[in-house]
Amino acid sequence: MAHRGLSRRSFLNLAAGAGAGMALAACGSSGPGASGGGGGGEATYWFLTGAPGEQIRGNTVERFNKANPDGKIKPTAFENDAYKTKIRTAIGAGQAPTIIWGWGGGGLKSWVEAGAVDDLTDWFSQNPEVKDRLFPSSFGAATVNGRIYAMPAETVEPIVLFYDKRAFDKIRAQPPQSWGEIMALVPKFNAAGIAPFSLAGQSRWTNMMWLEFLFDRIGGPEVFQAVFDGQKDAWSHPAALEGLTKAQELVKANGFVKGFSSVVADANADQALLYTGKAAMMLHGTWTYGSMAEEGGDFVSGGNLGYMTFPPVEGGKGDPSNTVGNPGQYLSISSKASDEQKEIAKKFFATAVLSEEEQAEWLDTGGVPIVKGSESKIATSKDPEFLKFIYDTASNAKYFGQSWDQALSPTAAEKLLDNIAKLFQLSISPQQFVDNMNQVIGQ
Repeated sequence: MAHRGLSRRSFLNLAAGAGAGMALAACGSSGPGASGGGGGGEATYWFLTGAPGEQIRGNTVERFNKANPDGKIKPTAFENDAYKTKIRTAIGAGQAPTIIWGWGGGGLKSWVEAGAVDDLTDWFSQNPEVKDRLFPSSFGAATVNGRIYAMPAETVEPIVLFYDKRAFDKIRAQPPQSWGEIMALVPKFNAAGIAPFSLAGQSRWTNMMWLEFLFDRIGGPEVFQAVFDGQKDAWSHPAALEGLTKAQELVKANGFVKGFSSVVADANADQALLYTGKAAMMLHGTWTYGSMAEEGGDFVSGGNLGYMTFPPVEGGKGDPSNTVGNPGQYLSISSKASDEQKEIAKKFFATAVLSEEEQAEWLDTGGVPIVKGSESKIATSKDPEFLKFIYDTASNAKYFGQSWDQALSPTAAEKLLDNIAKLFQLSISPQQFVDNMNQVIGQ
């Protein structure tokens, strides 16, 4: 299993790249000045480093270039911080790569408003076979004002509740089927010397996943949708206040590992707490499965890892099948690219992205491609049970919400993460959270 820990948490770095008007920093020979927006037949493509994504993306480009020697793509991979700087300066200077890798949502919306990426709606209409093979839910984060500005790609990554079967055996309990059962398990695990939940609170976005599900399970997807739509005082919804209150009740009940506010997700420390038996459960993205399998000894291979969708909240309106997370990753085409480069990019989208070979590579590394009818491929993969769980969770969800910090603008997302951290540290009340966040609606 390959480590997939970089895949989710790159968004803010990408979203920050939406800012315009900054001078282009020196990018070296692989930068946009060499073959990016503006001239030449070779298209350029920037994406992130990190296994397995970097290798898979590179392999896809290599196959495309071999099949298209007269219209190749030049790939360049960047680590998170480097990508953050380079994509920001490149877009701001009108010299972005031909193909821009991203997460859709608020970051994409900023690029659209800056006129930095092409509208692909008509192209998808003219090439229905490209669109029709993908999960319909993947197009939500690619759409701005009813128009499609990105090609959904790669894998679907819902947030799920992982648990250690050994911990539940120790206290002779079953996984929780409701919020009430979650709260009832907390003192039992603490009494057994096991933290109820692992949480990398210093990373902030990990706390956010709890609120995403609580808001949905209590009030349904319309609660956050009102925030996304910029409705005045949308955070004041009663379901939001209830969800914020329940989150603090879990913190006050010692529901999370001691010192969670200093635990960092980037180092996979939260995953280690689960597979070493120090924590019983962990709410996290399915991208963590690969690294737990790789780094956790026999935790996964020995059948000790359990997983389930987030349980309902008593009296809540949200459908228990609803999920949140990453409905896909996204490829946009720079509006500054030459016509020839744009045609190369579109051919790449139509013939190479999520090809049979690429799908097989994602499946081999614990990912579920956003392609319909993957059941037969999943059945013969290395991890058929887990991959089928992801496929079913994504394809059966009544609603698949994009992670909040991806859906919102970079400005609102940063304010959100800051206030979420304060909420979980109990330094602000639910009402103070609401008041603070209502001030940035629409920004």
